[in-house]
Amino acid sequence: MDLSVVAVAFMVAVVVGLTGMGGGALMTPALVLIFGIPPLAAVSSDLVASAVMKPIGSWVHWRQKTVNFQVVKWLVVGSVPAAFAGVLILKWMGPGERVQDAVRVALGVALLVSATLMVFRQYLKMAERAKRRSGTSVAEVESGPLKIRPLPTICLGIVGGVVVGMTSVGSGSIIIVGLMALYPVLKANQLVGTDLLQAVPLVASAAVGHMFFGDLDLGLTLPLLVGSIPGVYLGAQLSSRLTGGFIRKALAFVLVASGLKMLDVDNQTTAIVLVAMLILAPLTWMLLRKRHGLPALAVTDIRQVRKTLSNR
Repeated sequence: MDLSVVAVAFMVAVVVGLTGMGGGALMTPALVLIFGIPPLAAVSSDLVASAVMKPIGSWVHWRQKTVNFQVVKWLVVGSVPAAFAGVLILKWMGPGERVQDAVRVALGVALLVSATLMVFRQYLKMAERAKRRSGTSVAEVESGPLKIRPLPTICLGIVGGVVVGMTSVGSGSIIIVGLMALYPVLKANQLVGTDLLQAVPLVASAAVGHMFFGDLDLGLTLPLLVGSIPGVYLGAQLSSRLTGGFIRKALAFVLVASGLKMLDVDNQTTAIVLVAMLILAPLTWMLLRKRHGLPALAVTDIRQVRKTLSNR
């Protein structure tokens, strides 16, 4: 058994349990770029590992009552058949290098989209925090039970399902950002718990599809499972105690780097893009915070809150 694969799987699973993101978006590119695994085998093995890993994380959130079962129900209606359809699309494209190249490109695009959606998710959270401070928050205006939107939720499940079936990416990034847009009153831990539970049948459907068509590498799947199971349990336990803000920022950076390499962008261009991100992203974020009436630095906001609480 490759212990390096076990170690990487453990670290990725902790991130999944903590933030609800990073499963296929981290594990699959790591298998391809670090360990040299063919893209299709990496996708299928990661999906099977996720099919085992997701129930453990979602069980913890179930016990903590941070799952909205009505939202899960309508997501699954769209995502489960769509995930299997994503596998069929890959098979329709033909065998050999053509499929491997297609998976690699699709994975690269999915990673870049996921990184963009993660940043957008953080922006929505920041904007909502600003509204709460000004007394115009949606969460404060609305009351009563959550209003379920079946059709948009099903459509979100379909989009996420197809992407997951083809790339293993999306169950914790595309769908969770969509949930934020559809159900802004859901708390952060409810978003993570709901997304993790709906991902159980979603990744199971995609995994069955890949197993049915013989894409699974059992020798690769076993170390993924050994590392993922304890990792996701630990991450889910920590999710109610720690903030995943820093991890999400680092994850977005890694997703961009991985996505660019999946698309065969040369090292010099990749380095320029990443350095530009390191310089421009913090400055842009500070400007956005100021625009919404928040301190430029989040640490200043935290100090102000602590000072207010200490004066009460």
